[in-house]
Amino acid sequence: MDTLVITMPNGQPLQVYRVDPPGPVALTVFWHHGTPNVGWPPAPLFTASAALGVRWLGVDRPGYGDRPRHPGRTVADAAHDVAVIARALGIARYAVMGHSGGGPHALACAALCPEQVVAAVSLAGLAPYGDPALDYFEGMYPGGRAELQAALKGEPALARVLKDSVFDPEMFTPRDHAALAGDWSWLNTVVRPALAQGPGGMIDDDLAYVRPWGVELSQVQAPVALYHGGEDRIVPVAHAAWLAAHLPRATLTRSAGDGHLSVLNAGPQALHWLLHQAAG
Repeated sequence: MDTLVITMPNGQPLQVYRVDPPGPVALTVFWHHGTPNVGWPPAPLFTASAALGVRWLGVDRPGYGDRPRHPGRTVADAAHDVAVIARALGIARYAVMGHSGGGPHALACAALCPEQVVAAVSLAGLAPYGDPALDYFEGMYPGGRAELQAALKGEPALARVLKDSVFDPEMFTPRDHAALAGDWSWLNTVVRPALAQGPGGMIDDDLAYVRPWGVELSQVQAPVALYHGGEDRIVPVAHAAWLAAHLPRATLTRSAGDGHLSVLNAGPQALHWLLHQAAG
């Protein structure tokens, strides 16, 4: 993995992570990380991406890693980062992929960069908050429900909940634990550096999820593939069903026995799908 530094319009440096395939680049995919992670592209998918000619790019959201916080940021702000990076690197067309909290940010890029984004993938991604037709918290494990309900009350309430939170292994299904014991143990490596500054990035993520995203899903004209585990206890599959019903060109692949992490095993399939869309 290479690290590049891009200068933002405000003069601040932005660290970008890049993983190139061994041969020609068939497609660039921007990776949108979950909460709380840093933006390193997903190492368990490097074998598949290398075989397909996929170049990965990733970036930390504000408050993660060494990047300063940006209080009040919205989900839509991620699209600005991606647009700046793409222009700086001379990339005219690209795809986006996000897992968990990265899903909304990937969809925002697709909405706000319609001439550049050829397709989008959301794995176990959240839906926007506020539609009475979606019981947003139904099926969430207790800690996750408490966290996002606190976010609705504002930063002080959320900070208190996060300070008192403890790891609950029941948030993960048996398949999730198997994934963490295998290739997706990589996820453990992106959590610790994400919290190097404290919980600020996580706080800003949670607040952004339950506030207006700054973008309408009806703006997403690119094809979208949604992958979701039917047993997901962190982001219940009802979120994916809601997204599928409200995105203009979405398909939902629901894997009945998967949870929040094991659904990442669909990553190679998702990459094949992105290449197919880009070629079309």
